[in-house]
Amino acid sequence: MADIFDAIILGGGAAGLMCAARAGQRGKRVLVLEKAEKPGKKILISGGGRCNFTNIGAGPANYLSGNPHFAKSALARYTARDFLDLVESYDIAWHEKTLGQLFCDGSSKQIVEMLLDECDKGDVTIRCDEEVSDVTHNEGFIVTTQAGVYGAHSLVIATGGPSIPKMGATGFAYDLARQFGLKIVEPRPALVPLTLGGEEVLFREISGVSASVLATAGKASFPEAALFTHRGLSGPAILQASSYWQPGEPVLIDFVPNEDPDWLVEQKQLAPRSSVRSLLREALPARLADILTEKLGVETELGNAPDKALRAAGQKLKRWEFRPNGTEGFAKAEVTVGGIATAELSSKTMESKSVPGLFAIGEAVDVTGWLGGYNFQWAWASGVAAGDAL
Repeated sequence: MADIFDAIILGGGAAGLMCAARAGQRGKRVLVLEKAEKPGKKILISGGGRCNFTNIGAGPANYLSGNPHFAKSALARYTARDFLDLVESYDIAWHEKTLGQLFCDGSSKQIVEMLLDECDKGDVTIRCDEEVSDVTHNEGFIVTTQAGVYGAHSLVIATGGPSIPKMGATGFAYDLARQFGLKIVEPRPALVPLTLGGEEVLFREISGVSASVLATAGKASFPEAALFTHRGLSGPAILQASSYWQPGEPVLIDFVPNEDPDWLVEQKQLAPRSSVRSLLREALPARLADILTEKLGVETELGNAPDKALRAAGQKLKRWEFRPNGTEGFAKAEVTVGGIATAELSSKTMESKSVPGLFAIGEAVDVTGWLGGYNFQWAWASGVAAGDAL
């Protein structure tokens, strides 16, 4: 005989726990099934162990989705300020890093403990080490694990995407969604390092060197640090751009974002005895400045270089074109672009339009945030939207 609940939430991560707490505190009998040995494992490793739990500027423009308007409703109804109020109500000390990123002063364990306390307030049942083997739907949903059989009127898919498989991540959410006839937007790695080949392998010689740049992929540009690695490009600016990068397209790097394209011609008038190398060494790490100078091929003093050559060099430094041959894949991706199609869901409640009682939240859905706390804010907001509707 199955244990009966009002709602079963598959996944005890950020979105699942938030949804469970919200529904439980509304008087619903809620079960969370988590296949790992403890809940919130991805929360624990986030932000270097300090959990970048939201971004104070989070809004719809910070998310990728097949429908850019889908996230508006949930994000408007549960804001970064709302989550911060919850954090502060637990006396969790926090600080703001660059670009609105909020972190715990202490440990990400505090966020997990807060969410578990919120679940306790709603008498939520959390069962770990339970892997789902079967889900069926008739009057309600029947979920079978190796440890038991559970029934509920509502089922919430909160198992995330396939990024970071070493944490147990899989494409289970998509398989389950397909079982119920929901469409999937093809998932791909996001917030992921890019790999380089061909002539660009030369840049591997400066593995470990980073610089503040403006990285552009598609129509999106990010002014942050880029890091050269033994496989290609990484760092915050590259991870951000990777979500917008499509295979075969270039990634453009502005190595001198504070200069205009004719800056070398202007410098020729001001300091004719200086060189491209010396100027770049003032703006960038020496090893990077040297490799860029070699590739530009302008080695003479500025006063001896034609304006045309300097203009071309200046413009190339503003739009240096890299052609990645791929990414480091889901193993190194922080999140997933794609997932359960938003056209299948209500933007107000996260409930399936075609299967009453079936919900999908968090990273399982085709809504992907920028680097810097945005994906957690989507987890909180979508979890609340579903939790209030269960």
